[in-house]
Amino acid sequence: MTAITLLDGGMGQELLRRAGDRPTPLWATQVMVDHPGLVGQVHTDYFAAGATVAMTNTYALHRDRLVKAGMEDQFPALLRAALAEAESARDAHGCGRIAGSIGPLGASYRPDIHPPHAEAVPLYAEVAGMLAPGCDLLICETVASLNHARAVLEGARGMGLPVWLAVTVDDEDGTRLRSGEPVSEVGPIARDGAAALLANCAAPEAMPAALAHLAKAGLPFGAYANAFTMITKDFLKDSPTVDALTRRRDMGPEIYADHVMRWLDCGATIVGGCCETGPLHIAEIARRLREVGHKIV
Repeated sequence: MTAITLLDGGMGQELLRRAGDRPTPLWATQVMVDHPGLVGQVHTDYFAAGATVAMTNTYALHRDRLVKAGMEDQFPALLRAALAEAESARDAHGCGRIAGSIGPLGASYRPDIHPPHAEAVPLYAEVAGMLAPGCDLLICETVASLNHARAVLEGARGMGLPVWLAVTVDDEDGTRLRSGEPVSEVGPIARDGAAALLANCAAPEAMPAALAHLAKAGLPFGAYANAFTMITKDFLKDSPTVDALTRRRDMGPEIYADHVMRWLDCGATIVGGCCETGPLHIAEIARRLREVGHKIV
């Protein structure tokens, strides 16, 4: 029997689906403004499905994104609201951990526009410092380049919490980051302060190749994939909205769970879901884990 940490699934897409609103560049942040309480409902459903870690709805909460929308003054309040939604769901469930989510500066999958190191580190540190008091760990998500990894890890460590580093890899070549750099070069960076190393927000089929390299870092490792058909050129433009992306029709809970079980064969001990996965995906993973005798922690 192996102890497996079961993360929750996608938040942004699930929120948009439930809200029925048109996507905006602020993505899940806008839904939180327009529909208070909806984030907590999603957290609640993931805990009920079997997840033991709730990732806060703060992935896209950065000053640079709020400035474009004229909402920078709401930055602290939105972070507090996201934390409160997660805490309320966890308390109602009676157990579980909260992971403070720190997404990329600029945009997802865009290592070409990531700020220089000296500029990025204090921005990541500000978010990490505001999240830390309400969290059990910090998770740096969708890290697309080695420079991004160095900056976000430096900004997040030193808050007195474990820091998990999650890199996003090429959908067709899991041995490479979105930047084209080798995944194998992430390990030495992660060993300088990360408590776990993951691959996220890429095609499920790319994860085994990524995990083979992540395993060499000597840290707990795992994966949580998305269910997009592909990352389109329109989504890589400035201020994108998620309607530029399409949900895969072949990635229901059963098939996604098949992929997750193969990641366990690679040695993964932390699994979950990313964009376009929902509570039903997490429930099926939980069922499979228990069925084969794993302990969900």
